[in-house]
Amino acid sequence: MTFEGVRWTSEQVLALAPDAGSRKAGSRLGAPGPWSDTGVSDAGAIWGVCQGSGRTPYRTVIDIAGTGGGSGPAYRCSCPSRKFPCKHALGLLLLWSSDGEAVAPGTAPDWAEEWLAARRERSGGQRAAPAGPTAPPDPVAARRRAERRAGRITAGARELEERLADLLRGGLASAERAGYGLWEETAARMVDAQAPGLAARARELGAIPGSGPGWPARLLEECSLLHLLDSAWLGIDRLPEPLAATVRTRVGLTAPADGPPLRDRWMVLAQYDTPDGKIVTRRVWIRGADSGHTALLLSFGAAGRSPQLALPVGAVLDAELVPYAGAVSLRAELGECFGAPVPMESPPPGGPVGHALDSYGQALAADPWLDSWPVTLAEVIPVPDGGGGWQLADADGRSALPLTPAAVARPGLWRLAALSGGGPVTVFGECGHTGVNPLAAWAAADPEPVPLI
Repeated sequence: MTFEGVRWTSEQVLALAPDAGSRKAGSRLGAPGPWSDTGVSDAGAIWGVCQGSGRTPYRTVIDIAGTGGGSGPAYRCSCPSRKFPCKHALGLLLLWSSDGEAVAPGTAPDWAEEWLAARRERSGGQRAAPAGPTAPPDPVAARRRAERRAGRITAGARELEERLADLLRGGLASAERAGYGLWEETAARMVDAQAPGLAARARELGAIPGSGPGWPARLLEECSLLHLLDSAWLGIDRLPEPLAATVRTRVGLTAPADGPPLRDRWMVLAQYDTPDGKIVTRRVWIRGADSGHTALLLSFGAAGRSPQLALPVGAVLDAELVPYAGAVSLRAELGECFGAPVPMESPPPGGPVGHALDSYGQALAADPWLDSWPVTLAEVIPVPDGGGGWQLADADGRSALPLTPAAVARPGLWRLAALSGGGPVTVFGECGHTGVNPLAAWAAADPEPVPLI
């Protein structure tokens, strides 16, 4: 099948937008008017020239098949935007998805082929890079560096244990009087100890006393989890290796993705961005059509830049994943892609509410510090819970899961309710201790996803 025979929907294209502004601006450029010299190749390249308000038109080229390194679609535009994809790339994709005559098969012009050839060359070099003359890393020096950092983290964990003990001896009410500064200073001490994971959890404690009624119970819960993480680190030599790998990750020690590659037809279920200070984290959830394995791809953007990884929700990629270590780690790196994305043929398989709770409980037993776990609910109906919230109930009425407060406040709730119309739907989301956060939904037997975030 040639690439020209596979076209995305407008919803899949707009799901790639880094923000609402880009989505709106890209939609305005999805018509033939501003475009010229457009084309598409069987190898998965799309190109075009867009006339903007300036004198010089913008040249846009998209490697939609990800042939230059296996990281999904890639974009190149001569405009000054720092967003990926920019509005011109989105507009060109929308034009291609909706108008076969406006973007017809052809041969890439020199300016587009030059960039595409460079990507192919880099990809080939990465796969067959010969051993260079550089000296191999010194394992003794690396071990000493790791031991020094482990010693600093251990000292930080012990100091944190003392501060938690002081808090409990003085009573939780002292946390409200101390204010946010106490925990910010504690977090800074954990940063000095090179334990960013401990620092992040300590920083979160400072916000709990001002979070509303019931905060003492929430503070005690979070202190207990932090104490458990401290204790696990201090006794890490006695833990089984999968759990030890999880503890190392939770305290902030990073490790490369080095698991055995897993090739599958990966369904892109959801994609969304979360800001974290000056960094934006993009989370992409995918599921293997054959293996049933769910994986999380992370991409980061700093200094005002959007994360570069962008995959169309509702597409299927024939690709390899390289997993990270951990007891229940879902994170993976996208490896080599073996063709252009194709549309999903059916909604992802799911189960009832009870099955989702069982899978979340099993994952939580292996990793007590989990914030949430991916679940796919089949044959559920969104209904009000009578107290101002909403829930996803099994069609037979036996069980229900509440929606998180954040999900209830989002416009996606009303898209979910409209899609259901009182009937059962399939919902993919993240299940946590406050409920389920729905990310995408499918009507009965309809392979087209409706993004909910």
